[in-house]
Amino acid sequence: MHNSPSMQVNTALGRLHLRLSGSGPVMLCWPSLLMDGRMWQAQAAHFSPRYRVVCIDPPGAGDSEPLKRHFTLEECALVVKQILDVLKAPDCVLLGNSWGGMMGGVFAALYPERLRAAVLMNCTASPVGWAQKLEFLTLAALVQRSPRFPPALVTRAVKAFAGDTSERTQPEVIAFIRNSVSAVNPRSSHWAVRSVVPYRRDHRPLLSQVTRPVLVVAGEEDRTFPVAETRAMAEAMPGSRFVVLPQVGHLAALEAPVAVNAAIDEFLGGLGLP
Repeated sequence: MHNSPSMQVNTALGRLHLRLSGSGPVMLCWPSLLMDGRMWQAQAAHFSPRYRVVCIDPPGAGDSEPLKRHFTLEECALVVKQILDVLKAPDCVLLGNSWGGMMGGVFAALYPERLRAAVLMNCTASPVGWAQKLEFLTLAALVQRSPRFPPALVTRAVKAFAGDTSERTQPEVIAFIRNSVSAVNPRSSHWAVRSVVPYRRDHRPLLSQVTRPVLVVAGEEDRTFPVAETRAMAEAMPGSRFVVLPQVGHLAALEAPVAVNAAIDEFLGGLGLP
């Protein structure tokens, strides 16, 4: 994806950078907090023969414009609609991880006519608990005051994102996570972290309105969202499918691309999609 075509799109949350590959129906990929569109490079390679894969640098991340305010997941869903409008795409297959997965459930509820199917990984629809809320408000405040992302918090992010198995057996994945988190804009990431974690609200009532096909994927070793929490999100969406990937942490698409691609292929194939 390093040399893939790219474009800039103006949205409600600033100018976003899109990484493009392939042709066909649109497949939009929205990553986790502190990641950019490059975390989907294995999916872009796998699906670009069949889809126009669009890997999004989300608001404030990667080569997108820095954030200057809080936002809601509803605003993020609007951004996806705006990207589809710019691409002149009637609808999409949506892949989302963590932040992207939370947003994807909201998008499925609010804009069903713009969605063919969604694969939502390592995510939650539940409100944040008080302990985690206080912890992340403190972390966001520390990040905001730093000229670069603090090394101690980089190490903490690696621990939160990678599963036990990846830590032991995939040094390249650990290096990718560490390098990605180290490169983020601290002030911009402070707004994103606060918006997605401590200010997150309960979206399960909204997700009960989802009518489009959804596959929810949990990582057995996810240290951020336990399997039970991700399962609760799936149960909030009528008719959704749920799968747990063994030996996988919080960044499933990055840690286990072969298993993730196979699960997506099976899901889309069962719907008669490419």
